[in-house]
Amino acid sequence: MTTKAIEIKRRLFDRLSLYAGQCAVFLRGFIEHPRMVGSIIPSSRFTVRKMLEPVDWGSCNLFVEYGPGIGTFCRPILERLRGDATLIVIDTNPLYIDYLRETIRDKRFVAVHGSAADVEQIIAEHGFEHADFILSGLPFSTLPEGVAPAIGEATQRALRPGGAFLVYQFTAACLDYMRPYYARIDKGFELLNILPCKLFWGWKAENSPEK
Repeated sequence: MTTKAIEIKRRLFDRLSLYAGQCAVFLRGFIEHPRMVGSIIPSSRFTVRKMLEPVDWGSCNLFVEYGPGIGTFCRPILERLRGDATLIVIDTNPLYIDYLRETIRDKRFVAVHGSAADVEQIIAEHGFEHADFILSGLPFSTLPEGVAPAIGEATQRALRPGGAFLVYQFTAACLDYMRPYYARIDKGFELLNILPCKLFWGWKAENSPEK
């Protein structure tokens, strides 16, 4: 076997090992907190790409993600994010937060152990008044009682006028917590995902009053 072939084989093994490790962490998190995790398998690259397509990265100072899991969206977001912008991720599972802090070394990245319902307080503690975009894969249909409406209200207040709430789900349950707050809700669908998922983009009105 040539040196080049050995190197290719080594890289492939490293990638497979990394993926296996990520899936193990993700699955453990699902087993420990099934009501807070939308799927036992991370989202596909097709879902990630389509979900992030409408984002205006040039105007984004703060991007927030709820339920980042093992960082399936974190790395693509950081690749697109400006050098002086910030990504804050929020998760109630310390397993995921510890994993992300250990594996993502980027000065723009902040991982917070907490609830998405406290997003306003969290972004204020990091020096921001509003988020430009907020992404969520949290399963609205299975969240504990009272959590989904609290997240829906807090998210609307946390977003700047003209900002957007990006949601990917297996059901349309999230619409109950989006319709009261957004001037326009765009809808999409990604078949190349396990399972195929529904995509939603809720746009806050430009003339929406400040909180």
